[in-house]
Amino acid sequence: MGRKKYNYDGNWYINYPKSQPIQVNEDEGIRLKSKRGDIVRYWWSKRWIATLESFRIGARLERGKSYARKGQVLSIIIEQGLVNASVQGSKIKPYKVNIKIKTLTNQEWDHVAEVLASKAIFATKLLSGEMPQNVEDAFIEAKVSLFPQKIDDLKTNCSCPDYSNPCKHIAAVYYILAERFDEDPFLIFELRGKSKNHLMQLLQEKRSIQISENCISDQKKLNSQGISQDEHDILIKNINNFWDTPEFTLPLNIHHPAIENALLKRLGPFQYQSKKYNLIENLSKAYIKIRKSTLKKVLNDENP
Repeated sequence: MGRKKYNYDGNWYINYPKSQPIQVNEDEGIRLKSKRGDIVRYWWSKRWIATLESFRIGARLERGKSYARKGQVLSIIIEQGLVNASVQGSKIKPYKVNIKIKTLTNQEWDHVAEVLASKAIFATKLLSGEMPQNVEDAFIEAKVSLFPQKIDDLKTNCSCPDYSNPCKHIAAVYYILAERFDEDPFLIFELRGKSKNHLMQLLQEKRSIQISENCISDQKKLNSQGISQDEHDILIKNINNFWDTPEFTLPLNIHHPAIENALLKRLGPFQYQSKKYNLIENLSKAYIKIRKSTLKKVLNDENP
């Protein structure tokens, strides 16, 4: 079959005839867990796919999804700002796929870390290994983006003869990436130039600095209120024990009443008194028994 040239978005490319990829054994390829419907579960992975779809890649994404489900992606290595993968196509030799993602500068990451550390919910979740729901807001506040904003933020290359970019092999790697993000959201930060360990270290540093600055600020406020350094130290020390139950004893002045069961006697006979059951009499006996039992226990506790 002949090859024809087409103009797509102002660029000429060669339309190669459709071909079927060489089938990959189940124990060789990386297959998507999802056989139909949604590929990923979590918002950050869905956000990645939505970003790709916003670039209007079109049918190539669908063909890439089919490749990913068939297990045509043989290997994938994710590094800072770079993805290297091997994809089995119609040729015996697998195609090499490279995806470069624009990374944030150290200065930009420093600014992002300051914003993340300043918000307790972000810092707490990230330091515990979780992805906060609105973490993108912190990046926006730092005037950068967590995800690529335009197609030029992704530099892709495939060794296949297809001039369209991305081709179905690159698109297949995009979907495998989305599933990897589902398993480990910190890979998104890795692609943007900051590994999980480095991000955690940077967050802890920023958090420590902010806590120290807050303490200094609090001390200045206390000084302005006439609270001395010694008083401040006592307050800080007691904060850690604020919710503890303090040990205390109630002073007991135990003595026999001048009139036994005075309250019952003052109430008088019970108006619904039963002929067989005298309520006042039985309550009197119960109160005396309780009093003797309580007194005995108190005296034993005081004299072990």
